[in-house]
Amino acid sequence: MQNHTVKFFSTAVLALVGIITLNSTSLAEEASRNFQVVDNVAIYLGMMPAQIVKGHPRDHTESKMHGGVDAGNRREHLVIALFENSTGKRIEKAKVTGEMTAPGIRSQRKILEPMLIAGAVTYGNYFNVLGKSTYHIKIEIVLPGESVIEAKFLHKHFGK
Repeated sequence: MQNHTVKFFSTAVLALVGIITLNSTSLAEEASRNFQVVDNVAIYLGMMPAQIVKGHPRDHTESKMHGGVDAGNRREHLVIALFENSTGKRIEKAKVTGEMTAPGIRSQRKILEPMLIAGAVTYGNYFNVLGKSTYHIKIEIVLPGESVIEAKFLHKHFGK
């Protein structure tokens, strides 16, 4: 049952990323907003409603990740996947921090915790995302060996 739920969650994530991409006015523009390569690290960014996780039973692993989803209904789950660009090998032992800012909205900075979903390590945490706004997302990645890279993304939120 748990394996089925993980597969469902992974499928939901991929479907959401696909929907966001298809709703874009330019597929190339959208791809560049959600993907970039910095110092041979391929960085993929995803954003999905936290309500997806709220549907899990309380004892489910995903219900407890990042301290659980609170009662607020304007939460989004920021997810980052990292790969060595030259080899395609997934980066699993990084320390990742995310910061989101938007005009008139208080900046949020959080550790993006490692998560094992469908056997693959990604990094994520919940953020409050209010209204239709453009969020500036800064990702700081500390790789094994302590090299630090930074990436910046824009996220155009279309919610309430």
